Amino acid sequence: MDKKTKFILGAVVAVVVLVIGFLLYSMREQMLESKQMLELVEMDKREMENEYEQFAMQYNEMKMQINNDSLVAQLEMEQKRTEELLEELKRVKSSDAAEIMRLKRELATLREVLRSYVLQIDSLNRMNEALAQENSNLKTQNQQARQHISNLSSENETLSDKVAIASQLDATGIYAEGRNKRGKAAKKIKDVKKFVIGFTIARNVTTATGIRSLYVRIITPTGDVLSKGGTFAYENRQLEYSIRKDIEYTGEEQSVVVYWDVAEALSAGDYRVDIFADGQNIGTTHFVYEK
Repeated sequence: MDKKTKFILGAVVAVVVLVIGFLLYSMREQMLESKQMLELVEMDKREMENEYEQFAMQYNEMKMQINNDSLVAQLEMEQKRTEELLEELKRVKSSDAAEIMRLKRELATLREVLRSYVLQIDSLNRMNEALAQENSNLKTQNQQARQHISNLSSENETLSDKVAIASQLDATGIYAEGRNKRGKAAKKIKDVKKFVIGFTIARNVTTATGIRSLYVRIITPTGDVLSKGGTFAYENRQLEYSIRKDIEYTGEEQSVVVYWDVAEALSAGDYRVDIFADGQNIGTTHFVYEK
């Protein structure tokens, strides 16, 4: 074999080795990213299971405290539906993103249904109070009405301690985008100088008004949280947040916009935004950036 042939053969071997090394490295990175995404999905799945279980428990407690056969039958139907969806969620795999998103939408619908029952019970309570006022001059009827109101008041006080889930804030219409140094939408990650995140806090007449702290977490494709070191309590642990926003919540729909100034090198890929309030995850979205 002459020198020229040996040289060519050596070059070919070197190229093959480099290609194999590159492919192995790429496969390792993809597996790592996939694992991190599955961990995030699994966390979402656990949160959803907890909410489904709490919904089912609350329906069961309301049934025992309401003297209305028609309403009890409706609550039984909703409880059964909730339990069936919980079993579906427990069976679904974390990798089945489409099915998990469907069950998450079902969860949002169940929350609205639960709120409607809370409002219905509250309305019944007010109607009975009005009836008691109208019959105040009739001793026998007044005594019966007062007893009825007293019973309903006790039930209502107990129910009010159980509606924490129905009182949870909801972040809707979430959007997130990166902007360049001129304040325009950036198409590539290298041009992003600021993240802008906006959403709407939905109207909720069952929740308490006043100052509420909102925490926004921006998670990079590598699983890191963009943070300046601040933390908040969530499920008996401390989570880092990217942005904190305090709002004066009145119970009505309210728009919120927050910003994150980029001060570090960012990688291309799928970014995740989570919004928390009162120790609950109230909204999530994703956005993707190219190199």
